[in-house]
Amino acid sequence: MARLQKSWPSLSCPSSNGNRFWSHEWEKHGTCSESELDQHDYFEAALKLKEKVNLLSILKNAGIEPDDGFYSLDSIEEAIKEGVGHAAGIECNKDSAGNSQLYQVYLCVDTSGSDIIECPKLPRGKCASNVQFAKF
Repeated sequence: MARLQKSWPSLSCPSSNGNRFWSHEWEKHGTCSESELDQHDYFEAALKLKEKVNLLSILKNAGIEPDDGFYSLDSIEEAIKEGVGHAAGIECNKDSAGNSQLYQVYLCVDTSGSDIIECPKLPRGKCASNVQFAKF
């Protein structure tokens, strides 16, 4: 639990201890892996993948940081593909001013939960050509 709180916190407002958030993640994503991974193994695999594929570092190395700045969607996709080795699905939301913001990055994982693989189909959120990477 301490590792989840440190490495996979809920960023919702008001902040919470994460139990509701992790329950949602297990119900929505983890249960698909039940034939291979139990709940503990699912979260263990997720934490190991985060260490292996640090998206914030990958983006930062490409000069893309959560600084409220705007970055081209192409540069975000390119940085992730170069850093991970596979294309990612990018989802955006809109803030109150209507700015397109980086919201979620989708990567696909093999059934063992240990390696990133090419996604058979990439989700595509409605992103503008320039996307804000909001501070958090």
